[in-house]
Amino acid sequence: MPDLPALDLLVPVDAPVRLLAPRSDEAELVALFASGSTGGPHVRANMVGTVDGAATGANRVSGSINGPADFRVFRVLRALADVVLVGAGTVRAERYTPLDVPAELRAARAALGRADALELAVVTASGDLPDSLLDTDRPPLVLTTGSAPSLDTLRARVGADRVIVADAGVPGAVDPRAVIAALADRGLVHVLAEGGPTLLAQLVDADLVDELCLTWSPQLVGGPAGRVTHLPTWFAPARALTLSHLLHADGVLLGRWQVVRLGA
Repeated sequence: MPDLPALDLLVPVDAPVRLLAPRSDEAELVALFASGSTGGPHVRANMVGTVDGAATGANRVSGSINGPADFRVFRVLRALADVVLVGAGTVRAERYTPLDVPAELRAARAALGRADALELAVVTASGDLPDSLLDTDRPPLVLTTGSAPSLDTLRARVGADRVIVADAGVPGAVDPRAVIAALADRGLVHVLAEGGPTLLAQLVDADLVDELCLTWSPQLVGGPAGRVTHLPTWFAPARALTLSHLLHADGVLLGRWQVVRLGA
């Protein structure tokens, strides 16, 4: 197990501050984050940003702005998920590979009824994905469009059963509602969305996100980096959030927010 920091549980404000020391099974963090899920699809987003609002550092990836405290929560959130949902641009930038749950977290995962394997699902309108991800013995689920130029090639490489057409009303666009419905049809109801900012914004705009876990990295990076959500238009209306809890370690703040769904 890597050397990880203890976390102060600062919120709820009416409770005393608790110190969540790192432990191999992360039982306290598992209990903290396992609450709140429903019987139907539950979409939890996990993102990181700097204090000045950047979703990446100067190298254009999130790895330069996260750290050990964020990693503790990141591992637990993945262990609690049926599937990690991510956009193709983030897959390429962050160099995703097939996902594994750490051995020390598998018992907690099994106790919650999750399958042994953690699925990776990639949203791509074009169908363009790295060979390093497609040519493995555990290829991702691919959610794409019927007009994707490489649709037939994708089906041949990863298996037709792992390619899901989820067309939106706009030609060449993936429908986020169809994405979540297709995952739920496969029994993948605990969805962890890891970005990028465009995919997260599309999920929020479609009123699909139940909660947001957001880490604030204590850095100022300046530059032209985008925020954790990105669309050319404003959310209408803006989405309200309710704070569930706040964790802290070494200046890093990790918030868990419930999204007030418009359809609730």
